[in-house]
Formats: sequence, structure tokens, C-alpha cells
Amino acid sequence: MTMRDDAGKALDLQLVRVLRNAVNTLFGSLEKDIDRFGLNRETFQIMELLYNKGPQPVQRISDTFSIPSGSITYVIDKLEKKGYLERQPIPGDRRKTNVALTDEGRRYFDKIFPQHVETICDNLSFATDEEKMMLISVMKKIGYGIQHREDVAGSGETDHFK
Repeated sequence: MTMRDDAGKALDLQLVRVLRNAVNTLFGSLEKDIDRFGLNRETFQIMELLYNKGPQPVQRISDTFSIPSGSITYVIDKLEKKGYLERQPIPGDRRKTNVALTDEGRRYFDKIFPQHVETICDNLSFATDEEKMMLISVMKKIGYGIQHREDVAGSGETDHFK
């Protein structure tokens, strides 16, 4: 760890405040967008994962979004009742099931996801593509640096910066 002078520490504190405020503002806007579709954040995230990655084991969904197993079952049950998701047995392992979008769930997400992407693009339109690439690079550098330091210290976190 390097020693920072007072000006460097003040800059670090300002960066953290600006980053926190920007992230809160961005995600607040995106959550309002998700609300207009009648979904909550967890429900939308699960449907988006299945939409983009295909069927997933329940445990992987739970781990991906840090949703406790009891809560994930509740969310999946609600989406199943709406006809958006279905459970599929995993061949060779009767204890585990995959969750997949139904045809109705895919049609619904085909309708709403492009609208959500437009909201994301509109929110990020204030930066150029070059600035976005630079920000991605810098945020990865910071994230991987923290992750590496924690891995060395023994926490064993996984890659969150893909």
C-alpha cells in the first residue's frame, strides 16, 4: 500500500463520492425503468440472465445475484405462476433443476429488453465511446487490484469484472 499526500487522499475521496453518486443515479434510473415493466430488480435480473445465457441451475442463479435459496425459490415460483419461467430437470441429477424462460417469457422479454437497453444507452449517452472504454479499463484496473490484494490476503473472491 502506498502512502498518499493530503492532495492525493482528497482526490481519492472525491473520486469515491462522485463514483457512488453516479452509480446511485444510474441504477436509480434503471430501476425506475424496470418498474415500468411491472418487475422488480431481482426478477428482471433473473429473466435477463436466462434470456441472454439460456437455462441455468437454480444454485447458479442464487450465487450470481447473492439471493438466498429461500428467496430464489419464491422469486422463481412467482415467475413460474406468471408463465415466464419453467423448471427443467437436469439429466443425471434428480436433486437439481435448471430454470428456463418459457416461450411466453421469451416473447415478453423480446418486447421489454430492447426498451431497457435504449434506456441504458440514453443514460450513458453523455460520455463518448472512447470515454466509456477508458472508464471500463480504469474500473477493471481498480477492481482487479482490490480483488488481487484480497486474494493474496486469503479471501478467495471470484472475477466480478468481466
